[in-house]
Amino acid sequence: MNMLGKKQVLRRNFSFLTMLGFASTCIASWEGILTYLNFILIDGGTPLLFWGFVACATGMTLVYASLAEMSSMSPTAGGQYHWVSEFAPRKYQKVISYYSGWLTAVGWQVYLASVCFLVGTTIQGLIALNNPDYSYARWHGTLLAIAIVFFTISFNTVFASKLPLVEGIALAVHITGFLAIVITLWATAPRRTAADALLNFTNEGGWSSTGLSSMIGLLAPTAVLVGYDCSVHMSEEIRDASITLPRAIMGSVMLNVTLVFTIIITISFTLGDPADVLASPTGYAFIQTFYDATGSLAGASVMTFIVIFMLSVCAVSEAATCSRQIWSFARDAGLPGHKWLSQVSPHWNIPLLGIVVSLSISALLSLINIGSSVALNAITSLGAVATLLSYYLTIGCLVHRRLFGAPLPDRRWSLGRYGLAINAGALVILTPLIFFLTWPLTTPVTAETMNWSSVMLLGVFAIATVYYVVKGRREYVGPVVLVRRDE
Repeated sequence: MNMLGKKQVLRRNFSFLTMLGFASTCIASWEGILTYLNFILIDGGTPLLFWGFVACATGMTLVYASLAEMSSMSPTAGGQYHWVSEFAPRKYQKVISYYSGWLTAVGWQVYLASVCFLVGTTIQGLIALNNPDYSYARWHGTLLAIAIVFFTISFNTVFASKLPLVEGIALAVHITGFLAIVITLWATAPRRTAADALLNFTNEGGWSSTGLSSMIGLLAPTAVLVGYDCSVHMSEEIRDASITLPRAIMGSVMLNVTLVFTIIITISFTLGDPADVLASPTGYAFIQTFYDATGSLAGASVMTFIVIFMLSVCAVSEAATCSRQIWSFARDAGLPGHKWLSQVSPHWNIPLLGIVVSLSISALLSLINIGSSVALNAITSLGAVATLLSYYLTIGCLVHRRLFGAPLPDRRWSLGRYGLAINAGALVILTPLIFFLTWPLTTPVTAETMNWSSVMLLGVFAIATVYYVVKGRREYVGPVVLVRRDE
């Protein structure tokens, strides 16, 4: 921290195990893939869920191995924008780092709003399961999402010192809840044939070909593989971070990939009739699958509650990640209001204003659903686009440094002689993922089918550019401009 010109102000109270729990629950991988089941049953079906996840998980492991090595070199809460500042060519260091910081901040703010809303709508699904007379209303989901926002506030303020303990407990529930659901489904659900489960791709979305439908559906398995940089933004609260952090990143990736792969196999063979579960009055195919398997409202409700509980913990973890990231970026004068956003509460030893801003944004974004669920879905997809772009910029700068710059800084977790190949492979996998996340998707494009994330991304860049021209270019200098280790 001293070498990088930063002052240690946060309490280092996370160990490897608690950070493993934080990273694993912040993504809520196997829980998340269940909530995306509706989407992929329409475009691609369970065969795409299986084979698509295998392909995406292999590629994204290269991405996180690259990030893990950089986290060992410079374990600071800034993460991507700090590493870009460290490794980008001197001429472009400041501006690329600045935009990387905005991308990361927007990505995590949107992700937090998304998971809060996801918890709210899943609670609606649980209500519909137990009350056939319940009538869905978008404003119900919005109010439930705002309630989750207030829930996350308490765990990130009053109980902030207990967060490592909470994450350790959540890790145990993350694993035991997974086992309970998987075992129950295999024991009680009917079986599908191997052909239906793994070979017969579907195209129920009206696309011109099954191949195109599958490329669209590929976004679902990708979604649960984005965001493992969450632990990076907590790095200034980790003990012995230069080795604990990269181990926690790769440990959480390996753990969650294993859990998701297992739940995918389970769902693929125990789903039942896809048309029936898609027509579920609960709004979620996985809730209907639980009920069809157990034949019990109580059993299906308990299984659904496990998912709701873990998604709620995910919201708590993401609020912590969001607040630390914008606090770090504000510390380097990259955001409007950076003088107060960079403050740390002396009482709770947390960036309190960063937490308040993050959760306020989430509550405001959830209001959009009252007017248009299409707009809210577009905003949530923006999170994946922005985060993947921040990965691309960061790893791209690292590749440039390996090829044309000075030797890399010392690190305790290294990719060794395979580093360049792994970094290049990461860029190869990120390119098509970013393309399909921003592609308008239909021709001709309509307001209902347009992928608005690309338009919103341009809007984010426009806002960031205006602030940079008006004020940022004079104040933001990049976190390591004075101590770059290639000079």
